[in-house]
Amino acid sequence: MTFVITLLLTLAIMTVLWRVAVARHNVSLIDIYWGPGFAVIAWVAVARESAPSAVIVVLALLVSLWGARLGIHLWTRNRNLPEDPRYAAMRQNYPGDEDFERASLVKIFYLQGTLMWLISLPVQIAVVTGIESTGPLAVLGLLVFVVGLLFETVGDYQLARFKRDPSNKGKVLDSGLWRLTRHPNYFGDACVWWGIFLIAAEAPAARWAVFAPLLMNYLLLQVSGKKLLEDNLRLSKPGYAEYIEKTSPFLPRPPRD
Repeated sequence: MTFVITLLLTLAIMTVLWRVAVARHNVSLIDIYWGPGFAVIAWVAVARESAPSAVIVVLALLVSLWGARLGIHLWTRNRNLPEDPRYAAMRQNYPGDEDFERASLVKIFYLQGTLMWLISLPVQIAVVTGIESTGPLAVLGLLVFVVGLLFETVGDYQLARFKRDPSNKGKVLDSGLWRLTRHPNYFGDACVWWGIFLIAAEAPAARWAVFAPLLMNYLLLQVSGKKLLEDNLRLSKPGYAEYIEKTSPFLPRPPRD
């Protein structure tokens, strides 16, 4: 029943967010909720258990820490910006605003809500089946999570600082973590969710949901993350092609000479 409740609640929240987004004529609102939405699912699952273990509570706290950081970052970055170019481009495929608004409920809000629920399954399964003690998987998972959170937090900070300097307009950030990988924030995201999966995998049943971090990796690398961003940057930043040639696409490593 927990899985049904979290799915229905997620879709209900997505419906409310969609109505707000339609009223504001800006569906980018969904991006801000992406991180916090995972925390909502985790805590709803925890709330349904009579006596969750300390490991389960820590797992939900880690999901919340990641979700809160991402939500605050995106809200701070996007709150005064027009609709994200991805969604603005999608609007062009529909003859009118109402057609796009109806399509966006399914293709943007319900789709992302379903993905959120699927990626959260290791956490939900761990909560429902229980984790009573901390084993080597949990220790490794915590280390991977910390590395990931540091990578995306520091990477986002370095990029925001770089963009604040007017002299950097049109330039490519190729220092700090961005010297080691073209996407420290996406690499960090991937590590976070592999870390969460490893902790959840202390519950044997959760190991069957290994598709969840794989799905997150796929989204980051092939769908809304790396691929889409780089396609746009190749056109908008003259030096980005050279940056691609010398910098690792994802896994951190020293740049090529």
